[in-house]
Amino acid sequence: MATLVLDNGAYNAKIGYSHANVSVIPNCQFRSKTARLKTFTANQLDEIKDPSGLFYILPFQKGYLVNWDVQRQVWDYLFGKEMYQVDFVDTNIIITEPYFNFSSIQESMNEILFEEYQFQAVLRVNAGALSAHRYFRDNPSELCCIIVDSGYSFTHIVPYCRSKKKKEAIIRQLHVMDETHVINQVKEDVCYVSQDFYKDMDIAKLKGEENTVMVDYVLPDFSTIKKGFCKPREEMVLSGKYKTGEQILRLTNERFAVPEILFHPSDIGIQEMGIPEAIVYSIQNLPEEMQPHFFKNIVLTGGNTLFPGFRDRVYSEVRCLTPTDYDVSVVLPENPITYTWEGGKFISENDDFEDMIVTREDYEEHGHSICEEKFDI
Repeated sequence: MATLVLDNGAYNAKIGYSHANVSVIPNCQFRSKTARLKTFTANQLDEIKDPSGLFYILPFQKGYLVNWDVQRQVWDYLFGKEMYQVDFVDTNIIITEPYFNFSSIQESMNEILFEEYQFQAVLRVNAGALSAHRYFRDNPSELCCIIVDSGYSFTHIVPYCRSKKKKEAIIRQLHVMDETHVINQVKEDVCYVSQDFYKDMDIAKLKGEENTVMVDYVLPDFSTIKKGFCKPREEMVLSGKYKTGEQILRLTNERFAVPEILFHPSDIGIQEMGIPEAIVYSIQNLPEEMQPHFFKNIVLTGGNTLFPGFRDRVYSEVRCLTPTDYDVSVVLPENPITYTWEGGKFISENDDFEDMIVTREDYEEHGHSICEEKFDI
């Protein structure tokens, strides 16, 4: 029996058979304003000649799976002949879902996976549980860790002790993203987390050579330039105009002001703690004797953690807020985007995997109640 692992994120789906490699694929459809409203699914994006006017049609809104029509089309594509050619009669699936998910969404997912696709067995699980499993596998002497999963819709901060989540200390922060494909690319290419916001802000106000924050980003024209890029420093025209005819986007404080929202949401009027403060608050909600174990096992996952400087800023701010006699360690895995998926792969190899899943037979006999009973969501 094959096991398909699907970390079904709000921005990317991380998918692959447990015995093979993972693929990271957009979990959405794209609609192009120029291509007569033609719709492209998942990685069909590569076929689009001019993605400048593309906008996303996402199955997730505010972190929850609400657009089942889009999600079905993405899954049809992933499970179908273009991608994984799933033989449902001979396949189990491990699939992630958000914390505090609505029971109506969970029931729809059960129905679609068991009744429409007819998978043989299903394990629905929170992404953080798979990341914690991955971490404990690599660090068998540790009993506790706190997973900080910062992605497209949410940052979730969840303490785990011996693979069980401590529900009383879970913190969730909502991010509201609404970007075109090109703007998202710019963000990924040029943004970073400042270690000293006010110092960088002063540098960003300087003129010419002294402004080391400033970059010129060459926007794609989709004929000769397929993908945007940063001009090398020595080729930048610091005063006057470029004569090359390229479309240039000059960026200064935007490079660090955008990710700063994760650390100071109040800057844009969101009354929430920043990530480091929320980590400390979560740990302080746990029994005092356990707290040192969590401070020395802070694990970062999700796409936002790839911003340069993210890990260092989390470490320095948590260190400042933590008693001096506690060790603080912040771990950024080699690939924080696929770390959860890897946890799913390892869970499928566990001896007790059969006890964790709900089979189609179980579901046909007991319905949703057996899923509710078995899955610790």
